[in-house]
Amino acid sequence: MRRPKKKVYDYKKTLRDNERQKKVVKKDITPKDEVKEMFYNWFRKNRKIGQIMTKQDVVTQILTKLDSKQNKALEVAMNELQESGFMEMQSDGVSLKLCEKGFDSL
Repeated sequence: MRRPKKKVYDYKKTLRDNERQKKVVKKDITPKDEVKEMFYNWFRKNRKIGQIMTKQDVVTQILTKLDSKQNKALEVAMNELQESGFMEMQSDGVSLKLCEKGFDSL
């Protein structure tokens, strides 16, 4: 009766596979995209056309969670969201309103 052969564990192959998986998982997310995602998440949670994100909501949900890189990208991200028609700035300069185009994109 023959004994079954021992399996030889190929450590190098396993390392290569792990590196390949890590490369696929990594996403290149810029601070601007992270800020946009914060706005998207808030509007998804409060999903209504014409929903207004008040000054208090902006401060508690966005500004307090920003790091230094995201803080610099905040204005650029807000401008892009306004230009795309996702949201409008209210007359007070802080409150934001979800537009119909933005509602459709959620």
